[in-house]
Amino acid sequence: MKNENERFDLLKRLTAARFMVEDLHLYLDTHPNDREAIAKFNSYLMQTKKLRESYEKSYGMLTAHDSFSQYPWQWINEPWPWDYEANFELNRGEN
Repeated sequence: MKNENERFDLLKRLTAARFMVEDLHLYLDTHPNDREAIAKFNSYLMQTKKLRESYEKSYGMLTAHDSFSQYPWQWINEPWPWDYEANFELNRGEN
């Protein structure tokens, strides 16, 4: 169970970082000269890359379109997006 909690924690951190990248991207579309926002965008982008690499190294592919797979094709081993296991609640494991 500890491994599952670690997996969900890593996935939550990755999701939060990806959200910040998307949010800052939208902000920068209308504020392209905001140096501080650009620095935060780049920082979150690097954080997202590291978290994604860590997740995929430990738990497998996150997407079929931009993740590397070992042999055999690993995408089919993960829960599908509509499966309960592929999703998380923000309070999971905190009880």
